[in-house]
Amino acid sequence: MASLLDSLERSRLLKDREAAGEVFDPAEPPHVSLMRLCDAGLLEGGLSVALGVRPDELVGPLTLAMGGAARRFKLVDVRERPVLELHILAGDVSERWEVEDLWALVHNLNDLYREAPDVRAIAVLGEWNDALQLLCVEKRSVPKLLRERFFAPRNRDALERGG
Repeated sequence: MASLLDSLERSRLLKDREAAGEVFDPAEPPHVSLMRLCDAGLLEGGLSVALGVRPDELVGPLTLAMGGAARRFKLVDVRERPVLELHILAGDVSERWEVEDLWALVHNLNDLYREAPDVRAIAVLGEWNDALQLLCVEKRSVPKLLRERFFAPRNRDALERGG
């Protein structure tokens, strides 16, 4: 059986195998190792986001990591009501999103760009080290990744549906 690092390298998700070898613990479950590697900044498309970050603060780095049309995403206005409201502009789409947390932002962005083949999907790996571990992956790679033992995203159902 191939090791996690071999699988990640084949999937072109590993930035630096040597550095990953220093962080990787073969005794822990693979999905935990994946979060550890993401937190260490060793995954292509990986983002480790402190749990205290507000959704409006994450929009820029996340849409940049998503690439493609998401790079033209604009945050027009931010309102603080009982729930944070973002007025967004994406191409011809202008919407107001109520986003309670980072999970809601990820859901809305994946949904907005579901049909855009040039935009990476956001996988929520989970929480590790007081941070949410996110991985932006090419949509064409998602079906293969979902079959991998190490890939256990918290938003698996949404990714299986295409966003």
